[in-house]
Formats: sequence, structure tokens, C-alpha cells
Amino acid sequence: MTMGEKTVRLVLAYDGTRYFGWQRQREEPTIQGTLEDAIRRMTGETSALIASGRTDAGVHALHQVCHFKTSSEMSPAALKKGLNALTPGDILVKDVQVAPQDFHARYSARSKTYEYRVLNRPDPDVFIRAYTWHVPHALDFEAMKACVDILPGRHDFTSFRSSGSTNINPVREMTRSELHRSDEHHLRFIFEADGFLRHMVRNMVGTIIEVGQRRFSYDDFVAILHARDRRVAGTMAPPHGLYLTMVNYD
Repeated sequence: MTMGEKTVRLVLAYDGTRYFGWQRQREEPTIQGTLEDAIRRMTGETSALIASGRTDAGVHALHQVCHFKTSSEMSPAALKKGLNALTPGDILVKDVQVAPQDFHARYSARSKTYEYRVLNRPDPDVFIRAYTWHVPHALDFEAMKACVDILPGRHDFTSFRSSGSTNINPVREMTRSELHRSDEHHLRFIFEADGFLRHMVRNMVGTIIEVGQRRFSYDDFVAILHARDRRVAGTMAPPHGLYLTMVNYD
């Protein structure tokens, strides 16, 4: 931290459809890269924008939290107005605040909430095809809900961790695990935990959908959870049904 430098906290919403995830890439558009470029144009500084967690290509956010360091004297209101003017319409800076110097978007977070949306009917919906996973086959809702209901608590989620994960400890505390039927055809999975492994939500949802299709039974799902082996779990759900909906701090 240099003299006069402050920590600025941003809250974002974004449509991840045309982005190659959060993390800056050399050639492809990303959320981090787009915002860092806008911050540089406003402040004249090259600042690293740190998020609560990286979202994958195609994943959306309703409430992503991030921070950067700056010596700029611009007010939070001016930063918010300027960043929204300099970024595309599929990224919204919802809030800008000066945070405590020790605030860290990732390490200060206490929990995160994700939502996964499924359209379950024979025909797709062309207007939400980039925002909901279309599953055309009939699903056993009660069997899926039974699987969702056993997830709260402290578990080793290795069976739902994709390869390439940098997390050493696969144990997470799941504080909320719900399945809702918004109407006859729309399903919403909601998961809150103290942290998530790589592709954990998508792997859980994909496996639970296979329970709904009766490719796995409820007992199979319980065995998969305790197996601590990704190879025994089901397919990974596609990214476009996934939303980061909240990041909680003390």
C-alpha cells in the first residue's frame, strides 16, 4: 500500500454470454479485462481488479464483488458513473464504495450464493437460451429435491470438483441447498456455502438432473457424494444456467 492509496470496492452485475470468463486473457474479452481497461482510462493507473471468485465463460452474475487499489481522488459516485459509461451494456457497476484498507473481495468473503436455472419442457425458449439450461426430458422433481436436501452441512465435495482445481482442501460448509419450481417448467437450484470448488455447482446440478432422469437413484447420489471421486458423478451442467447471486461479508 503506497501513501494516499485507497481500496475501492465494486459490486457488479453482468451477462457472461459473450465473455471468456472473469480472468483477463491476452486475446479474448473478459469481465476483468474490460473493467481494468475502463479503470485505467479513468484514473490513469494500471490497477489489478480482484474478484470474490472467478466465473467461467458464459456464467452470469447478479452480485459480484471486487476491489482495486488507487491513488485517484475521484469520488465513488464519479467512478460509478464513469465506469458505466466506459463499459458495454452487458456489464453494470451497481455500487462503488471506499472500503477499509484491509478489505479483500476474495479473502474477506464469508459465503457465496449461486443459482442455477433449468427450463424443463420439450421445446426450448429462444429468448432465454443463453440464460437457462434446456432439459427436454421429463424429470422426477421429488427425487431431485431429496438429493438437494442432503447437501447442507460440512462435506468433502471432491466428487463434484473438476480437474484443474487449485483448491487444496475439498471440504466446504453448505449452509443452503434448495430446489424450487418457479412454475410448471422452470426450476431453480440455490446453493450457499463458505466456498465452492471448480465447477462444483455445475457438477452437482448435472448429477442431480441425471437423478431426475432416473439414470441415478437417490442412493446412488448419496454414494457419489461420499465416494470423493469425480469419475463416479454425472455430467457437468452447461455454464449459461449459472448465476452468482450474492457474496456475503461480515
